[in-house]
Amino acid sequence: MKTKLRIGTRQSKLALWQTEHVESELKKHYPELEIEVIHINTKGDKILDVALSKIGDKGLFTKELENALLSGEVDLAVHSLKDLETNMPAGLQLAVVSDRHEVNDVIIAREKGVTIDSLRENAVVATGSLRRRSQLLNLRNDISTVELRGNVPTRIQKYLDSDWDAIILARAGVERLGLQDHISSIIPIDMMLPAVGQGALGLQIREGDNKTNELISVLHNPNIFAAVSCERAFLRELQGGCQVPIAAHAIVKPNGIWLKAYIGSVDGTEAMRGYVRGSKYHAEELGVGLAQDMFNDGGKEIIAMIDRV
Repeated sequence: MKTKLRIGTRQSKLALWQTEHVESELKKHYPELEIEVIHINTKGDKILDVALSKIGDKGLFTKELENALLSGEVDLAVHSLKDLETNMPAGLQLAVVSDRHEVNDVIIAREKGVTIDSLRENAVVATGSLRRRSQLLNLRNDISTVELRGNVPTRIQKYLDSDWDAIILARAGVERLGLQDHISSIIPIDMMLPAVGQGALGLQIREGDNKTNELISVLHNPNIFAAVSCERAFLRELQGGCQVPIAAHAIVKPNGIWLKAYIGSVDGTEAMRGYVRGSKYHAEELGVGLAQDMFNDGGKEIIAMIDRV
């Protein structure tokens, strides 16, 4: 059995929380395991004054971690799964999907109980996500949106220092950092579908590293893995990323896996939703099939519209 593990992580508070959580869970199974945490800066951490959709999103928060894996500097990289490319670099694999927090987005506002419906007319809402912007404007076309970058505490502080009416963040990040007192309301999933993989932790290793794979396999959750594999297959088939407002959420139930998805224009004027149910043992095929159906039923035109912008 492997006696030492080197874990690579970004340096944001949320990334460190995630890594410390994985470390703690591994220690429960292997009290004698020596774990070294190696901090790595990514391109996405360094460029904070440009919208994510303008930077180019290929491995924005993951490439440097993946390079450290490939070079042998680290044995394991802990990711927010929503940041991890659906097409894995050669030589790497997504070995384990462990925890998944609640996947909702939340509204941060100065008063409790503020919802999308109750926001004042012509309200100003900040978000760094085209997915959130598209779904928000599809529901409320009177709202104005402004760009928001930075880690979770920074985004909340920017809001508190602003005259914006609200910001929208992922529930997982806010609650994992103990900042839930800032949550005004939780947005229902059917109103705003999450990003692919949102709330889930992905553990990435080198292909063929059987010792590390065996070590971390105790954290694997097959049902969550099936759900996110379904979502990621949907996204991969559409070749979407930060530049395209695409959302998907899958959940495994006793009678199969249920997938809901969204494709929309950036301004929310064009949008379509899809839904499918099938066997969790064919999760990826289910995601691919829904992507193809939605693409052929109007998604192609929406994506082409975005590509021309």
